[in-house]
Amino acid sequence: MNDTLSAALSARVSAQFAESAQLKLEAARSLTGPIARASALLAETLKRGGKVLACGNGGSAADAQHFAAELINRFEIERAPLAAVALTTDTSTLTSIANDYAYEQIFSKQVQGIGRRGDALLAISTSGNSRNVVAAIQAAHELGVRVVALTGAGGGKMAALISAEDVNICVPHKRTARIQEVHLLALHCLCDGIDFQLFQNPA
Repeated sequence: MNDTLSAALSARVSAQFAESAQLKLEAARSLTGPIARASALLAETLKRGGKVLACGNGGSAADAQHFAAELINRFEIERAPLAAVALTTDTSTLTSIANDYAYEQIFSKQVQGIGRRGDALLAISTSGNSRNVVAAIQAAHELGVRVVALTGAGGGKMAALISAEDVNICVPHKRTARIQEVHLLALHCLCDGIDFQLFQNPA
């Protein structure tokens, strides 16, 4: 690698770090409240015997699985497993629904099948416009399942579906990579908040 290419790549890496760090600082001002409310919603759901269903596409599917794993296994403290299901992992279910009905229904049918009043849905979409995630929110509302949405770019169609009992954590940015980075931090904040409320809060 020549010096010119090395300098150009180094500059791009530095710019990525700087933009990501700046967005996180800016997002902290607008997202602290919604993340705290979402953390309380999810902790209440779990405390009352409900479960958290999580869904998303692509990188957001990975985030849904990551979050479910942190609850089922553990985040940073030793504690009992918490009830969480990633709706993105069962390939037989996903492909049969997509094949027999429509890809748009791969999450909503699962919500209809295993969701119950008192559960919560973590719905993740960087654009807020993923049709299958939108359908999952609609199915959740029909069952009385509250929703925590992780979105960006203004919240898209999902923002219009969020009720007063739900929470929308909308990253103030349009670039997918940056939104995903803040989503991951928000998920870790949710995990920390849940553990604090259920296992560490002396009140």
